[in-house]
Order: sequence, then structure tokens, then C-alpha cells
Amino acid sequence: MPAHLLKDRRAVPAAAAVLLGLLGVVEAWFDPTFRGEFAELAAGSAWIAGGFLVAVRWPSAGAVAVSFFYPFTSLLGAPGPGGTGLISVLVAVAYAGFASPRERSRAAASACIVVFLVADGVQRGLTWDTIFFPAVFVPAWWTGTLVRREQERSRQVLSLATELDAQREASAHAAVVEERARIAREVHDSVAHSVSVMTLQIGGLRRQLQDVLVDRPGEREVMLGLERLGRQSVEELRAAVGILREPGDGAPGSPAPSLARADELVSDVRAAGLDVALEVVGDLGALPKPLDVAGYRIAQEALTNALRHAPGSRACLHVEHTGSRLTVTVTDDGASGRPETGGAAPGGHGLVGMRERTSMYGGTLEAGPRDSGGFQVRASFPVGRGWS
Repeated sequence: MPAHLLKDRRAVPAAAAVLLGLLGVVEAWFDPTFRGEFAELAAGSAWIAGGFLVAVRWPSAGAVAVSFFYPFTSLLGAPGPGGTGLISVLVAVAYAGFASPRERSRAAASACIVVFLVADGVQRGLTWDTIFFPAVFVPAWWTGTLVRREQERSRQVLSLATELDAQREASAHAAVVEERARIAREVHDSVAHSVSVMTLQIGGLRRQLQDVLVDRPGEREVMLGLERLGRQSVEELRAAVGILREPGDGAPGSPAPSLARADELVSDVRAAGLDVALEVVGDLGALPKPLDVAGYRIAQEALTNALRHAPGSRACLHVEHTGSRLTVTVTDDGASGRPETGGAAPGGHGLVGMRERTSMYGGTLEAGPRDSGGFQVRASFPVGRGWS
């Protein structure tokens, strides 16, 4: 049976009612043996079509009804079952085996055999055909039950595959959650703890040297900046831990990285010893959050590299938002000892991280020496691509 018919079982007997009913009429008209009893055989074809219509609702009862076409045509004086009649009973019995419970369809197949045995025996006596005709009903019924069983097994396999997929996804999700929790524990117990202790030690040292720092405002500002950076780092680490433990939930109250806070970043770097100027063009408050964070992190990394590799130089952070693009540019006028890796210390990942962060949002990164001396890092992002 075609797979598309099996999706709606009722289509099989409905189609058989039309096709086999017409086939019976055609056979009665074109077969010289049957043409003399055309009216009787046409009535038998109508009976077959009616039996299949019964099978639409009651498959087993319909099979038995189809088989009764033989005694019906015999009473009308028509000759023996004919090819269409035999095919009709085969189809009806096979469909009953497919669409009805096993016990019920078996009883229907047995009833069809009895009907044919009695009708053929009364009409023609005991002959080879009396044995042959009903004998083929058994394989027809078995074929229908086999198709039913295979369809049920297919559903079971599909259900099992779906369940296994769900279990695999659940296991993978659990593994990801466990790994995130492990990383969160490591960050909290090692990095965050160490940074917190260093921040406290810097604060304690500043208080111990308070009398000395009164006369040295530059050094005092540097130490205050280190404390502030330490506290900010601890807050950001705690926010990262919160995100790792509960995806989407950051630490409430911790300041989010934002180019709107670029003045604080410049102030911290300036306090650490790098002369930095800040230039802002456009409204930074309208930036999509992911681009805002990416731009801030690139500015932070580039200024840190300038502080590390070009101490004593003059630098500039230029942030421009034109509506369609966000551009973050960090330049300095001296790169004494700067490695050729473009601002990343040997073995470091500063430039690699900046490139990855930029390409993640469809942007470009240019980093290298300037013709007039010094070094420049320029990141450009498209705005308005639906970042959320």
C-alpha cells in the first residue's frame, strides 16, 4: 500500500470502492464469458463498492460484506466470482488485517473463507477452485497484519529516537551547566579572591602611607585608581560568575561596561601614568548593548597595551557613533619596546581577543604602527543590524 494512503486509513477502502466497482463493470462488459450476465455482474460490482464503503467505518465488517457479493451474484444467476470479485475480497481482507485488531480481523478473514466455501460449493460443487479461492485470503490477511505491525514498530522507533534525542540534549545541557558551574567556582575561588585580596592590601597600604601621600598627590591618585580598578574588577568577576551560574543573570548593582563610562576608563589609565585624551562624537547612549560592551572592552585593552608598551607617551581615545557605524580608535605617539604582535605581549592574546570580539559583530579591526610614529588600534562596527 502506498505510504501516503496509509496516513489516512479511510482512503484505502474509499478508493477501492470506486476503482474495483468500476473494474467489475468493465470486466463484465469486455469479457465475453460474462457479457451475457452484464446486469447481474454490474449489480455485484455495486455490492462490492457498498461493502468497501462499509469498510471505511468498520474494516472487518466491510470485508465480510464484500465477500457476500459471491452468494449474491450466484442467486442472480451470474457465473463464478471472477477476477474483480476475487481481487476485491483479497483487498478487503488485507485492509481488515491492517486496520482492525488482530482477533477481529482474523475472525473476519475466517468468515470470508466460510462464505466462499459455501457459495462455491452450492454453485459448482467441491472443486479445486473451492479450495484455492479462500486459501489465498490467508496470505492477504497476514500481509495486512504485517503492514500494521511494521507501522507500529516504526512509530515505536520514532518515539524511541525522539526520547533518545531529548535525553542526549538533556545530558549535553547538564554537562554544559556543570562545566559553567566548575568555571564559576574556579573564577570565584581563585581569581576573584586574589583580586579582592590585592585590592584590600592596596587600600591598607594607602592608609598606612596616608601621611606620606599627603605631599605626593600624584602617587595618592594612582593608588586610589588602583583601588577603584580592583573593586570594579571584583564586581565584574562576580557578574561573570553570576552569568556562568545562571545564564542571563548578572550581578545586580555592578556597573556594566559601557562607552558612556569611557571618562572613568580614561581617568584610571591617566592615574596609572599615561597621558590620555578623550574625544566623543555622537550619542553613545543609543548604542546596542553588545556593541557598547565590545567597544568598551577594545578601548580598555588598547589603552592597557599603550600603558604597558608605550609608557610616558601621549594617547587619545576617540569614540564616534554616526548612527550607522561605531568606531573606537586608540592612538599613541610612542611605542618604545612594543612587540610586533600589535599590542599584545609575547604569549598574550590581546590583539587576538580584540579581533575575535570585533568580527563577532561584523566589524573590522586595524592595528599597527602609524606613519607619524606611535601605534594605532581602530575598531569599526556596523550599527543597526539587530544586535540585542
